[in-house]
Amino acid sequence: MFSEAHPDSQRADRILASIRREEARSGRGLLKIFFGMAPGVGKTYAMLEAAIQAADKGVEVVIGVAESHGREDTMRLIGRLPRLPMKKVAYRGVEMEEFDLEEALRLKPRLILVDELAHTNVPGLRHKKRYQDVEELLAAGIDVYTTLNVQHLESRADTVQDITAAPVQETVPDSVLAEADCIQLVDIAPDQLRARLREGKVYGAPQASTALDHFFRESNLTALRELALRIMAEKVDHELTEVRTISGDRSIWRSGERLMVAVGPSPFSARLVRWTRRMAYALNAPWIALSVDTGVPLSPEQQQRLDANLELARRLGAEVVVMPGSDLAETLLRMAFLRNVSQIVVGKPQESYLWGLLRPISLVDKLVKGSGQIDIYVVPAAPGTGRSRWKSWHRERERNGRDYWLAAGVTAAVTVLGLLMAEFTGYFAPGFLYLAGVVGLGFFIRSRWAVLMAAALSALLWNLLFIPPVLTFKIERLEDALMCVFFFLVALSTGRLTSRLRVREQEEREREKKTNALFLYSRAIASAADVPSLVSVAVAQMSQIMGVRMAAMVPVPVSPGLKLCETGEAYPMDEKEWGVASWCFKHRQAAGRFTDTLPVAEGFYFPMMSGERCMGVLGVKVEDGERLTVGQRDLLESMGAQLALALEREEWRAERAQRRLMEESEKLHRSLLDSVSHEFKTPLAVIEGGCEKLAGRAAAAEEREEFTEIMAAARRLRRLVKNLLDVTRLESGALRPRLDWCDLGDVVECALAATREARRNHPVSVSLPPDYPLVKADFSLMEQVLVNLLLNACVHTPAGTPMTLKGGADPVRGQVWLDVHDLGPGIPPELAESIFERFRTTRPGGLGLGLPIVRGFMEAQRGTVTLVPVPAGTCFRLVLPLVEHDHVPEE
Repeated sequence: MFSEAHPDSQRADRILASIRREEARSGRGLLKIFFGMAPGVGKTYAMLEAAIQAADKGVEVVIGVAESHGREDTMRLIGRLPRLPMKKVAYRGVEMEEFDLEEALRLKPRLILVDELAHTNVPGLRHKKRYQDVEELLAAGIDVYTTLNVQHLESRADTVQDITAAPVQETVPDSVLAEADCIQLVDIAPDQLRARLREGKVYGAPQASTALDHFFRESNLTALRELALRIMAEKVDHELTEVRTISGDRSIWRSGERLMVAVGPSPFSARLVRWTRRMAYALNAPWIALSVDTGVPLSPEQQQRLDANLELARRLGAEVVVMPGSDLAETLLRMAFLRNVSQIVVGKPQESYLWGLLRPISLVDKLVKGSGQIDIYVVPAAPGTGRSRWKSWHRERERNGRDYWLAAGVTAAVTVLGLLMAEFTGYFAPGFLYLAGVVGLGFFIRSRWAVLMAAALSALLWNLLFIPPVLTFKIERLEDALMCVFFFLVALSTGRLTSRLRVREQEEREREKKTNALFLYSRAIASAADVPSLVSVAVAQMSQIMGVRMAAMVPVPVSPGLKLCETGEAYPMDEKEWGVASWCFKHRQAAGRFTDTLPVAEGFYFPMMSGERCMGVLGVKVEDGERLTVGQRDLLESMGAQLALALEREEWRAERAQRRLMEESEKLHRSLLDSVSHEFKTPLAVIEGGCEKLAGRAAAAEEREEFTEIMAAARRLRRLVKNLLDVTRLESGALRPRLDWCDLGDVVECALAATREARRNHPVSVSLPPDYPLVKADFSLMEQVLVNLLLNACVHTPAGTPMTLKGGADPVRGQVWLDVHDLGPGIPPELAESIFERFRTTRPGGLGLGLPIVRGFMEAQRGTVTLVPVPAGTCFRLVLPLVEHDHVPEE
């Protein structure tokens, strides 16, 4: 629910915003996005075709990044355009290729192609995400063609995950799509895309089979296609609204149906809302519920009924708009032309015949006359729900009785003054006095009927008391008759115009008051130093602006509950109020007083939303007998949303400070580990060598045994220091694996030899196939991986526990695997991932570095290590990619 500014001011704001955007875009490149529902629809192909067409027209085109994914048609198109060399980046010992932003900025072509906008760059480049590279290219004046799937939009990632059950790792902000100069939808039927998948045009055979059964199911693709089409329709709709607002076009373009219903304090409005909802559902069209705030004060009963009608419309899915305006028909038509509404729904209340004679031009007549191409639906009231228009006018007259008495009094005073001065000035001067009186009344009264009465009385009294012959309504001279008629018309129109200007002035003052309140509120919360002061200042400002008691409740970090912040005023919270606030926070919906949810509460509670997150709850308590108007609720929700953004900003600031502190701590930690580890190496080597010499010279068996134990302890400490050094190498990125053809059988033999002494009480059996393929790996790193796993098994299993090394190959998946299996007590399934974390150990005295080093070494060689479920014991599986090779060196 929200209030919308006056259409004229809104149009001016949009024109100004458009001018600012055009100024900001001067010298900026154009962005064209090829948008699709899923991989494989042909986005890259369409982008390349468009680029080739531009190149044929003389445009300088360069390919920055274009992923062919092995498709021959795409590779053929890539070969027709010049291509920017990729930048080679080393990450964890693996050389990767990334988009070279610096070279693109140096060459500065007219158009550059950057595929896969949502891609995450390798750490160490200028930007973390590829869309940031594109933004820098655009700022440099380079046009960019790029591609994007619907699942990569930030606001739709959760929806796509719910549809496909596949997590979305890479996203781009929606602002990138909103600021694009052109978006081309690349669409294909789901069955055609699945056929392309089966033919191997999207993924390889093993991946395609899995994808068909999961992400690329026909139901998933249909839902993703609908989502992509809806996003395109929403963008086109926003562009259409902006174009119409800026151009001021009052014609209706039936590019899509949109309904609007007029909602007021009448009991009949609820029926109108339900009728419009049914019609919008039948047409599958959006609809707007518009309430016109004429400035006339409503009684508590009417205000309550209006709030209930608007709340009903909101619950039924309408876009609720409250707009100020003195003329109901004019405001309805202005909003309809502004929002491209195709159908307006109004009620036809029951009215008496006499009222129809007194007021022949009704709301429906005005709408029909000014509607142009808009359809007007007039819904009759249900029997018994309508009231007589004459009674309604009578109630309005009673409500505006002060205006009528003021009009009569001013007319009488002007008459007395005219009688006193008539014999000195003639009968023309009183006519001007009457005219001045009617114009002056327009500044003080709101009722048009009072203005009409004053104009009519002035014309009649002027004719009766001043125009000859006096005390008769007879007018002898033609010019006097014309003067009297035109006097009435001028007085009526001028008085009415003055009254309307006064109403507009009051509306602008109210709008200025609201804007000023929001400005002061925003400035106050921007100056807060921390969360407690932020909440305290915000609540105090809201209480002062709204004149109500308020409280703010924010979530407690260590528990799922809420805590009451300082408010500066008494706001008692009993168990019932806490229950309502907790329900509001959990369900992210308003609750409490003035709502249909837990209405017995003393306070009105609504969530402070920032996007999809609820940052807390605001509570409002008003005096007995008072209500929150629609405008007050809108203002409160606007200020609550600003407070939620400020709280989220403070949360991000605290997280950044914590992350910076952790980074500095981690840097110091690595430096200490590196220094201590290097300082330990030489003394340990001396201790180990000395013990070995002393053990050889010792004559007594007890002495030899003591020296042997010291030497074993020194070796364990040396392994610990080596592990610490390996950890620092992994984290600093200094590890550079030398990948070469390796025989895993030789690696196993070397690892067994290195651990012979440690596994004296653990028999080991090796089972490797005779045709075990060679792999591309670092021999020393693979040996260290096996050594760590074997030593880990020896430490965590009882003496005599057997171990098995078993290998194999999977040509379909392109993998070579090696299992290290022991029959010890095993590892619980819930620890399957955590055991690979640093300093996570299951035995006292251990540092928990062996398995993290194993994972780091395997990932550096483009491999993986996982814990495989087995009936007994523990089984670690090492997996390396199976690289195709035509010739293996004989050595």
